[in-house]
Amino acid sequence: MGDGTAVRLEPHEIALLGEGPRAAVTVAVVDLHLRGLAEADLPGTIRRGIGDAVAGKRPPSPLAEAVHRSLREPAGLRTLVKDPDIRLAVALMRIPLAEAGLLRYPLLGPTRAARRHVRELRQRHPLPASRRGLSDHDRLLAVALHGEAALRLLVPRFALRAGLVRRAEVGGKSLLKHSRGPYGGGGGSAGHAYCGGGGGGCGGGGGN
Repeated sequence: MGDGTAVRLEPHEIALLGEGPRAAVTVAVVDLHLRGLAEADLPGTIRRGIGDAVAGKRPPSPLAEAVHRSLREPAGLRTLVKDPDIRLAVALMRIPLAEAGLLRYPLLGPTRAARRHVRELRQRHPLPASRRGLSDHDRLLAVALHGEAALRLLVPRFALRAGLVRRAEVGGKSLLKHSRGPYGGGGGSAGHAYCGGGGGGCGGGGGN
């Protein structure tokens, strides 16, 4: 085991380390949307799209595949995070991260090295100024690192309709006023109980 900083992390793994399972599932939902495999349905829910699962230069992550399988009928993000197959996919994600020294036993919260690595990534990859010229990987990385701010910038209509971000309050009050973390939650590792081996209970994502 090392300090994990030499490990190449995918966006959904960065999201898990930075903000927990809910954020990782959000990134997976956005990944599916960018592939045409997930669309917004009734307000606050997500349904399967009609895209090609094998299209693109890279295959979907196992977590994204689990989310896609779970969309047999429209579902909200909270329901997806609690789905047994998705919880299992999150649990399996944690194994190599723990072996790399990025998650600590027994509750599998992020280690100091993991928190430092995520902070450094946020500094190296600030929130983009616009959507123009970004690859799908760039978009997923931005969502993993910057949460709701990236969702509102990069995939605003999908994120709002699918329930991945909260609606603005009447009168201009910011819903993020009391938020500390990029997903409007408790702020990264300190605000999350990492729910042992199941991986549920903690995610966000979105497209145009």
